[in-house]
Amino acid sequence: MSTTPTFKRLPRAVREQQMLDAAVKVFSRRGFHAASMDEIAEDAGISKPMVYAYLGTKEELFVACLHREGTRMMEAIAGVINPEMPADQRLWHGLRAFFRFVAAHRDGWVVLYRQARGEQPFAGELAVMRARMVEVVAGMLDRALRADGREVREIDLEIQAYALVGASESLADWLADRPDADPDQLAARMVNIAWLGAGQLLSGEVWRRPTEG
Repeated sequence: MSTTPTFKRLPRAVREQQMLDAAVKVFSRRGFHAASMDEIAEDAGISKPMVYAYLGTKEELFVACLHREGTRMMEAIAGVINPEMPADQRLWHGLRAFFRFVAAHRDGWVVLYRQARGEQPFAGELAVMRARMVEVVAGMLDRALRADGREVREIDLEIQAYALVGASESLADWLADRPDADPDQLAARMVNIAWLGAGQLLSGEVWRRPTEG
């Protein structure tokens, strides 16, 4: 397919986004190995050499898709969290933004969560993004604790953050397959589940293992 005149007149950044949009759709449908550059070019309405010229090989294109979708997701969450909010409100706003992002970018979520996890080197890219998310959540909990005059061991914060991120990812994957599900309602349910544990952590309450007899 030849590149359309309209495409040639677009700014370079817009052209790249258009190609990434097409790539995300194809990768989400086909997976990395089955997706073809021909199909991506056709969906974008441009020639295959143009895709290579702008975004490189199929592997480089997939990584570019991961980076864009991951950055969009992080920006959506960061954009609604005010450090001055109480911890439970930050959790609510962050989760709502996260689930709304997944509901609005289902193809992007499939590429991020389903396609990348089992493929190297993409799994490594995803792990870096996930570590950033865990760091953000752990930092939020730490700030809430310090504001309350308390400190918790770093390992406890890390475990709490990993548990929250993992549960949220699983629910987001559930949401991705259910177009009729309400992301706000799902966020509220997740806050109810997560805040019981986080709230107890903040107040210093812990469950203790029974003594082995």
